[in-house]
Amino acid sequence: MADPMIKADNLTRMFGDFTAVDHISFEVGRGEIFGFLGANGAGKTTAMRMLTGLLIPTEGEAQVAGYDVYTQAGEIKKKIGYMSQKFSLYEDLTVRENIRLYGGIYGLSDKEISRKLKQLIERLGMKDLQEKMIGSLPLGWKQKLAFSVALIHEPQIVFLDEPTGGVDPITRRQFWEQIYKVAEEGTTVFVTTHYMDEAEYCDRVSIMVDGRIDALDTPAGLKEEFEADDIEEVFIRLARGAERVE
Repeated sequence: MADPMIKADNLTRMFGDFTAVDHISFEVGRGEIFGFLGANGAGKTTAMRMLTGLLIPTEGEAQVAGYDVYTQAGEIKKKIGYMSQKFSLYEDLTVRENIRLYGGIYGLSDKEISRKLKQLIERLGMKDLQEKMIGSLPLGWKQKLAFSVALIHEPQIVFLDEPTGGVDPITRRQFWEQIYKVAEEGTTVFVTTHYMDEAEYCDRVSIMVDGRIDALDTPAGLKEEFEADDIEEVFIRLARGAERVE
C-alpha cells in the first residue's frame, strides 16, 4: 500500500507480564473505512490508544498520518479526530457551546470557529436546537453532532470507538451514510463496533483475539476464507478460541 495513513508493524503493549496487544501489523489507506473488531478484552482499546498518541507502545513501530507514535504524538493529535460512544460531548453545555469548545480544543481560530459553527448548525438542521443543553437531546442528534465535532478541524483520520452503541437501526444506517461521505472526500475512518452488520459496510475488517489480529481482509474475503454467510459467523468462530475476556 503506497503511503498508508496508518501503519503498524509488530505493535505491542504490555502491562507487567500481561500482553494486551501482541505484535499486530496492518496498514490503512487514505479514504479507507477500516473496521477494527474484537470481543471485550481482545485489545482493541489499547491498540487505539497507542495509535491516537495516548499510550506509548512497549515495542514495535507505528505511524499515523506520517508521524511516529513514540516521538510525534502531539502532531498525530492535530491530524486526527476522535469520537467515542462513552464520552464525546459535554451534557451540561449547549450545542453552540460544545461546538465552540471543541473548535478551541482542536486549535481553530475564533474566526474559523464562528464559520464552522454556522456551517454545522445549518448542515445538521439544528438551528432551533443550538441553545439546547446536550443532555436534553435525543441520542441520534447527539451522535450526529459528536461526529461532526470530531471532524470540525478537517482531520486526515477519524477514530470512531463504538460510535453507534444504543441507537436504533435507522439512525445507525444514517450515521453510516455520513461515514461514507467523509471517506469519499478522502478522510480515513478507523472504526470499532460490536454490530456485525456494520462490519459489512467497511472496506476491510480486522478481528482481534487475545491481543493478536487473527483475521484481516475485505468482508467478502473473510466470508469466503471461513466459508461463512456473514461476518458475525466469522467473528463467533474466531472468538470461541479466545482465552481471555474483560
